[in-house]
Amino acid sequence: MRGCPRTRKAGTREGSVQCLAPPCAPLGCWQPFPGPAAATQPCSRLCPCWFPADFVLVWEEDLKPDRPQDSAARDRTDVHRTWRETFLDHLRAAGLRVDQLDVQDGDSAVHYALLSASWAALCYYAEDLRLKLPLQELPNQASNWSAELLAWLGLPNILLEDVPDVPPEYYSCRFRVSKLPRFLGSDNQDTFFTSTKRHQILFEILAKTPYGHEKKNLLGIHQLLAEGVFSAAFPLHDGPFKAPPEGPQAPRLNQRQVLFRHWARWGKWSKYQPLDHVRRYFGEKVALYFAWLGFYTGWLLPAAVVGTLVFLVGCFLVFSDIPTQELCGSQDSFEMCPLCLDCPFWLLSSACALAQAGRLFDHGGTVFFSLFMALWAVLFLEYWKRKSATLAYRWDCSDYEDIEERPRPQFAASAPMTAPNPITGEDEPYFPERSRARRMLAGSVVIVVMVAVVVMCLVSVILYRTIMAILVSRSGNTVLTAWASRIASLTGSVVNLIFIVILSKIYVTLAHVLTRWEMHRTQTKFEDSFTLKVFIFQFVNFYSSPIYIAFFKGRFVGHPGNYHTLFGVRSEECAAGGCLIELAQELLVIMVGKQVINNMQEVLIPKLKGWWQKFRLRSKRKAGASSGAGREPWEADYELVPCEGLFDEYLEMVLQFGFVTIFVAACPLAPLFALLNNWVEIRLDARKFVCEYRRPVAERAQDIGIWFPVLTAITHLAVTSNAFLLAFSSDFLPRAYYQWTRAHDLRGFVNFTLARAPPHFAAAHNRTCRYRAFRDDHGHYSQTYWNLLAIRLAFVIVFEHVVFSIGRVLDLLVPDIPESVQIKVKREYYLAKQALAENEALFGTNGAKDEQTQGSEASLGAARPLPHAFRKATGPCPTAHCTLWPWSDLSLPPALSPAQPPLDILQGPQGQPAAAVMPGRTAGSLQGSSPC
Repeated sequence: MRGCPRTRKAGTREGSVQCLAPPCAPLGCWQPFPGPAAATQPCSRLCPCWFPADFVLVWEEDLKPDRPQDSAARDRTDVHRTWRETFLDHLRAAGLRVDQLDVQDGDSAVHYALLSASWAALCYYAEDLRLKLPLQELPNQASNWSAELLAWLGLPNILLEDVPDVPPEYYSCRFRVSKLPRFLGSDNQDTFFTSTKRHQILFEILAKTPYGHEKKNLLGIHQLLAEGVFSAAFPLHDGPFKAPPEGPQAPRLNQRQVLFRHWARWGKWSKYQPLDHVRRYFGEKVALYFAWLGFYTGWLLPAAVVGTLVFLVGCFLVFSDIPTQELCGSQDSFEMCPLCLDCPFWLLSSACALAQAGRLFDHGGTVFFSLFMALWAVLFLEYWKRKSATLAYRWDCSDYEDIEERPRPQFAASAPMTAPNPITGEDEPYFPERSRARRMLAGSVVIVVMVAVVVMCLVSVILYRTIMAILVSRSGNTVLTAWASRIASLTGSVVNLIFIVILSKIYVTLAHVLTRWEMHRTQTKFEDSFTLKVFIFQFVNFYSSPIYIAFFKGRFVGHPGNYHTLFGVRSEECAAGGCLIELAQELLVIMVGKQVINNMQEVLIPKLKGWWQKFRLRSKRKAGASSGAGREPWEADYELVPCEGLFDEYLEMVLQFGFVTIFVAACPLAPLFALLNNWVEIRLDARKFVCEYRRPVAERAQDIGIWFPVLTAITHLAVTSNAFLLAFSSDFLPRAYYQWTRAHDLRGFVNFTLARAPPHFAAAHNRTCRYRAFRDDHGHYSQTYWNLLAIRLAFVIVFEHVVFSIGRVLDLLVPDIPESVQIKVKREYYLAKQALAENEALFGTNGAKDEQTQGSEASLGAARPLPHAFRKATGPCPTAHCTLWPWSDLSLPPALSPAQPPLDILQGPQGQPAAAVMPGRTAGSLQGSSPC
């Protein structure tokens, strides 16, 4: 971002020199980098008016002289000041420009350090980070299946949005300084490195710059933020997100305004997401999340349509289903045994409403829908692999995790030794695998303990439901007594949701500590380990109660006169309508309740945090100073909320995917609720990133990481879960068995499913009663029970094998990488070999070296500042808050002759690599690198 500091007084601490910025144009103007003449100002000036500020460091200071401080606090303040000054000095030595601006009143001050990188530093670190840069522009071929289908049918595409300034596509290759002229756009230093790549380079420098003894791990911006030395570190937004009024004279929109107008507004809910624009502004990692979320939401549409139709079929069957009519018309024909210890006898006809509600979800259409959703999940994952491969190639991330990804800065700071990378051959920080395995084993024990805590909470909810049913049944109220079991079940679901929310917050914090302790080398490995820990816990946390209701509740009750107990309390029995309707209720409470809570949090929490940040900062300013439109861009961005990453967003969606697939046989409306939620979720997340978050550092990613294996595991589990759910919790198989062996019209089916209480129980209560089971008059399992058990097990095996076989066939038929992408990859490799070949004769021209030299001189000439160590001494700057950039006094190191191309400015004195004078770098990255 190119910022223009306004004319304002920047108050500084006592003893320093005040710096005044020159007058400049109104806020929001972004201009080219100044020429050499702009740099000849005396050092009493703060800085030239126009400059590229890529990154901002912020720290706050309390200036109250009368505030009491103990010696420990004073020592900590002095240490922080020393670390900060050392860190900033090392940044200057690494080739960064540092300009400091201060905003203060009499009691406190907020300091902003604006950072920008020189052209030489950008080139050096771009090669060191193995960034890919463009070789040749391609025609934009971005499309999706729905647009192609509508075009083939000749129908208008209402989803299409004409977004301006579409980013072009390129063939690209790993950047090498020695081949700079062969990269597209290398003749323009202002635009060659995009803003996201500049941010990545600066963040790498910040993450590896020491502020003390490196052996004591005093290294990197992460630790400085954790210690409170800096309050924040973030790249700048491109300007305000609110666009000016449209019209012929309207100025060109910046990238942030384009995203707000064409993506983050609620009115764009029905339009395609401008993913290339998102990637250009936020980086590949954020763009891949929104690509996956949009792809998942699009695939939910057919699932929601089919699920809604299945539900409507159930609505019609309610009024024509003979067993339901028999139950509702039985009056006092079936007196049922008590459902709990102190519950009364009851009439089966009183459960008419619950039986009708259960029929909405339990019918033949549910079997078809379960099979449909199993195949839907398999196809969704197969086609996402194709979509992911296409995006990874288009965004130059196809081999990022295997070759390009660097060690995490926190890992590099704490690793006890170094070892050569087996792929690149470069020395990198190393942590022994055996030590990591021991730590991961210890972490697994903690996970098991936390899972045990979740199981204890589940048992407590089961006991709560049982005790609540007893208490309500003793109330003496006829209505409450009749609905005692349903009231206990509903309130138990709410209590379980509360337990889920509380335990989630505790465990996420614990998992983060364990994952840091395990010392994973790369950010991808770190996030994968953290994700796996949290998901295992959240899976048990969210799904334990539905699994209990679906597969265990009512299975171990016993029979009248011989009931089983848990801690002295009679085991739970399914309510009058059966366990399937209770499972549907549990799913709706947890799934919909969690979605509502999450959406409220996503709306309210960022706004409350942002309001508090603005109130806190503005209360520190003098009255009337820098308010409203007078705020500088870095001040406006500091008032925003720090970006909290994508983990919570992915976790929410993956858990939703589990509810949509694992228990879909019990709730065909789950895809519909998920679809409605996701339409809202996309715009909520987009508005957060564009309007309410500080701009995150653009991170690269090859795919959605470990979330894809998690989704695959959920899909396989869903097949098994739905097979058992249909076989053991639904009436589908008992009805089919009854039609086959007794009556095709299902007359008498209700009596068929009810057993009579044993004689000793009837004699003890002086009345007989019925209960739901396939037992004889003495409480033993009947032949019908064993026949049905065999049929149920056979159904599970057949259902699983059919679905897995079809899924395997689809996996073989649908290639993971589209053929068009494979051709482009080969073409790109061919171009890379040509562009970066060491033997210039491959190009059939004798002037290649001369062209390279001339292009290099044009690209890395003396019109740009060099790293700090390469400047001619000009004397110390009178103030620590002002960095002098002597544009007219640049010179090459003594070891370089004038005949050498200016590319060699990336080397230090006596031909040493620049890494020798740049802290935290290695020399190997500029030597022996592969062509691409």
